[in-house]
Amino acid sequence: MGLRDFFDRIEPHFEKGGKWEKHFTIYEMVESFLYTPKHVTTVAPHARSYIDMKRIMTYVVVATIPCILMALYNTGYQANLALVDFEPTGWRAAIISALGIGFNPANPFANMMHGAFYFFPVYIVTLAAGGLFEVIFATVRKHEVNEGFLVSSMLYALILPATTPLWQVALGIIFGVVIGKEVFGGTGKNFLNPALTGRAFLYFAYPAQMSGDNVWVPVDGYTGATALAVSASEGFQELAARGMSWWDAFLGFVPGSMGETSTLACLIGLAFLLITRIANYRMVVGCLVGMIGFTLLLNVIGSTSNPMFAMPWHWHLVTGGYAFGLVFMVTEPVSGAHTNMGRYIYGALIGFMVVMIRVINPAFPEGMMLAILFGNVFAPLIDYFVVQANIKRRARRHA
Repeated sequence: MGLRDFFDRIEPHFEKGGKWEKHFTIYEMVESFLYTPKHVTTVAPHARSYIDMKRIMTYVVVATIPCILMALYNTGYQANLALVDFEPTGWRAAIISALGIGFNPANPFANMMHGAFYFFPVYIVTLAAGGLFEVIFATVRKHEVNEGFLVSSMLYALILPATTPLWQVALGIIFGVVIGKEVFGGTGKNFLNPALTGRAFLYFAYPAQMSGDNVWVPVDGYTGATALAVSASEGFQELAARGMSWWDAFLGFVPGSMGETSTLACLIGLAFLLITRIANYRMVVGCLVGMIGFTLLLNVIGSTSNPMFAMPWHWHLVTGGYAFGLVFMVTEPVSGAHTNMGRYIYGALIGFMVVMIRVINPAFPEGMMLAILFGNVFAPLIDYFVVQANIKRRARRHA
């Protein structure tokens, strides 16, 4: 008898009135993690039972593991690399020195440990502050705290610079949870991505701590521009002169937000989400087509005053938060479009907007965060017009 047959045979004993009813919660956790229950539908995630939603959220967290590992390594690597010319200071440096780990950028263990001292405090504060307000709203509304916050908290921590003050970390996630989700009714009812909402709030409220050349590497006195900042001011050709190759950006050995630097790590997560059918490929295809198409157009047009016009699409792919946003934000089902054609249009709009913001508006060299929030706002309108077009087409067909 297989494990699936075993669960089918014992399931009646756990149902209401069964002799093992009091153990239902434990059984439910095991069953929902290993198998898709037979009593759920196969439509959009927000319309499924909470058991299947739990599985979806778990899979998304699993998909972020490569980005988490790279966040630990690259954060520590960038810090240790900078400490070759600077004196280590602060409580992190004191602990690392006391443990005898050292600050050698060629030592993977030293890089991982140094990065962990930046990432985990940010994530713990995110869980504590955001989780508190999740519990408050759940208590007032008398509903359960679901796994949606687990995903939002992980994504939020990964898109922050390592130098973000912890009080700002708390303030941002509270804003994201309350304004980005709970005021609209909670998980499944929000039209904005909560993690990006919190990040955008910090970006506009505290620009000094969220942008500039000194926020990406957590070493006092060190300044180093990101690939997008260099490209916006001097052209992407300058990156090679500064020792930053395309492969460095693709693998993630460049300054940036903790979990966004590695395109390879993001693509591994994307492959997992596509195989498990958590992510919808139409959004991914649309976003890539929109970005590549508009980039090629700008390359043809050219500009004598704006070097970003010459930046090729494969550099847009590996710089900033494009890859991370493509994998974990664009494919987010609740705040995105829900119709099949709408998903293509929604993705293409974001791909177009990220290049538009990066190239045309030099004040925001990143662009992906704002492009996704822009797409979130227009997703319901996109679905509306797609549905109306389908209705008109069917009416003409049966006229």
